[in-house]
Amino acid sequence: MAYDEDLADRLREVLATEPGTSEKRMFGGLAFLIGGNMAVSASGQGGLLLRVDPAETESLVDPPHVERFVMRGREMNGWLRVGPDAVASDEELAAWVSRGVAYARSLPAK
Repeated sequence: MAYDEDLADRLREVLATEPGTSEKRMFGGLAFLIGGNMAVSASGQGGLLLRVDPAETESLVDPPHVERFVMRGREMNGWLRVGPDAVASDEELAAWVSRGVAYARSLPAK
């Protein structure tokens, strides 16, 4: 499944004023990087793939709309799948994106 172009455009709008932002196709979607670190992606499976502080993962998981990202059968702390219903409004999208941006900015630039 290809990523949602409309969601990618919404992400571009939210990130338009963020310095050091770049785009890269990865993980089957379109990722937005801050200083070379992935912050958020328009996922090829729908919704967002979001990078967050691993210590905050448990407090952010809220099924069915937000769950841990699973890679090769393993749940990953610090990575979330945020379903389309959780980013329906621009305010919801901006709130999730700000979490990803904050975490990406906390990492050393690549």
